[in-house]
Amino acid sequence: LSHDENMDGTTRERLSHIQGIPLLERVVKYWPRVEKFQASEEDLLIATYPKAGTTWTQEVVDSILNEGDVEKCKRAPTQVRMPFLEMTAPDGSSSGITKLEVMDPPRVIKTHLPIQLVPRSFWDAGCKVIYMARNPKDTVVSYYHFDRMHLYQPDICLVLCKMGILGWGSWYDHVKGYWKERHNKKILYILYEDMKEDPVREVTRIAQFLKRQLSKSTIEHIVQMTAFSAMRENPMANYSTIPDTIFDRTASEFMRKGEVGDWKNHFSAGEDAAFEEHYRKIMSDCPIPIRFTI
Repeated sequence: LSHDENMDGTTRERLSHIQGIPLLERVVKYWPRVEKFQASEEDLLIATYPKAGTTWTQEVVDSILNEGDVEKCKRAPTQVRMPFLEMTAPDGSSSGITKLEVMDPPRVIKTHLPIQLVPRSFWDAGCKVIYMARNPKDTVVSYYHFDRMHLYQPDICLVLCKMGILGWGSWYDHVKGYWKERHNKKILYILYEDMKEDPVREVTRIAQFLKRQLSKSTIEHIVQMTAFSAMRENPMANYSTIPDTIFDRTASEFMRKGEVGDWKNHFSAGEDAAFEEHYRKIMSDCPIPIRFTI
């Protein structure tokens, strides 16, 4: 077997690099059109590390912008309403860029790019950015289960939980990059665990950042609309429109648990101790208040 072929014969995609950051080979192949993308001042960028609450953040934002109108938020699947900036179909036939080019601003755009790879036009235009960070233990468990279902993702294993060689690069560098720039650029930095603990408070923060005045009842309605259980049943948010040739749902669902602390079911005491030591050392220069339980 070649290194990009699975035991069951399905082929997984290799990683290539841009400025030292590992990215899916097809992202790198079509990188020039991503780099040259022209953002507009009214565009909003939602940035996360993979499996850190991206879809949740997207659905919350869309619900706020549509003032809690359920039908408007079900007008199309998430990836159509809010295109994935750097992603390209495996055969290059469609991409986030081709979707965005036929949309008028204001556009809501998803990315997993670390801050140094975000196209310069976003900063030149003064775009707002919402960044969500999730604790690395739950992120890697979620990434592991996602990898089992995703036939185009490069293989990963829990032994990579130091998170330095996964697609889109190091988790540490990713969360630190946006954190350090949050006062220099229009970045709202939110934490997955805070959203789980008090979604009304955090949805209110997002609405205020987007300059949307919503009533308390509308905020509470949005919290219900975007609860994990509701999104899991919503075909416009749960990626059930993605064909089985890309997602193997017999291996794992796209929306699996969405919990805080699920890592306890996967990390041994020894693995956890080793991870904690590594985490404290690497994060000592950047006091992001990330919690592993709530």
